Amino acid sequence: MSMLLRRLSSLGLGKPHVSVRSSLLLHSRGFSTSLLQTPPCRIVLAEPCGGDLGKLVVMNLNELECKDLEKKVPLELVDDEDSKIIIGASGGWIATLKEDGVLRLQDDFNPVASDTNPKRIPLPPLVTLPHCQTKIITNVSVSSSSPEDDEDCVVAIKFLGPQLSFCKPAGKSGKPEWTNIKIENPCFYSSRVMFSKKDNMFRIPGSGGHLIGSWDPYKPSNNPTFQRLRFKNMPKLTKAKQNLMDLCCRSEHLVESRPTGETFLVKQYKKTIKITKAGIARMRTKTLMVYKLDDEGNAVYTQDIGDLNIFLSLSEPFCVPATSFPDLLPNSVDFIDFDESGFVCLKSTRVWSRSYTCSAPFYIPPQHIIKS
Repeated sequence: MSMLLRRLSSLGLGKPHVSVRSSLLLHSRGFSTSLLQTPPCRIVLAEPCGGDLGKLVVMNLNELECKDLEKKVPLELVDDEDSKIIIGASGGWIATLKEDGVLRLQDDFNPVASDTNPKRIPLPPLVTLPHCQTKIITNVSVSSSSPEDDEDCVVAIKFLGPQLSFCKPAGKSGKPEWTNIKIENPCFYSSRVMFSKKDNMFRIPGSGGHLIGSWDPYKPSNNPTFQRLRFKNMPKLTKAKQNLMDLCCRSEHLVESRPTGETFLVKQYKKTIKITKAGIARMRTKTLMVYKLDDEGNAVYTQDIGDLNIFLSLSEPFCVPATSFPDLLPNSVDFIDFDESGFVCLKSTRVWSRSYTCSAPFYIPPQHIIKS
């Protein structure tokens, strides 16, 4: 109950956050006793500290208090509402695309990365396939946490529409190049890509979640492997609940639990609650449905994911064992977008959310701390 009250407090339904300084060091019981890790966190803002830099402010999700870090980041990454240069994030890396047209991977949001020597990994110019577009990017996925020196690391970019592109930033072939794939099935056009460490494949759920496509990161081709899902243990919905869901915009998210080897499909239902004077739709999450997937293609509806806590944002989705980070809420899903923040306790299926104006709606997964 105390963890639930703290979550409600984080949504502005209790006492305000306390801003404190923290080193973000946490010994993770759920992984390895020899590893030191940061807890999962949310990017809040950057406090201007001179020039075009600001000190990063994050919220540790097991503490739900704002943390003022000494780490400095470019203000344009979090405070420039007009240019939205961040196009995605994965594994603690963010992908940016500026007016120069160069797509870069940056480690600015990694709380333990150096701010005096930030890493910038430029990728080759994007190549647009015929009858495709590369202006609107759905998301970015990185197969390794070390794209700067891991020769096998592959970056995947999913564009709105049929194009999917792959690149090896540190490949042996010298100058990196894009391998561009045109997806024929339109059910994948608005979906997001994720990297499955268990299968060593990039995977994309089709609209509705009935079909999952998988692409080999080392031999990507126009002929992916498809898996058709069979939904089981479906809940009996009231007429009011079904009518509400019919009015919602639905999105599908594939999430892999690396500690347990489980894979989940999360369906998120959002409804427009307001149209601004500028014609922008403000949306709120009304419900979530979680399915556990197996290798035979069964998608079993569940309200019990055990000790896990799933995080959905503009970053690649991830989950962690709640017991690895004290005070994290188990069997729950946290979510954040430009205009809302909230969470769902799966056992009750109740959604707690609030309107939330955020210029950097990204969850950052735990990062290993290398001790000198």
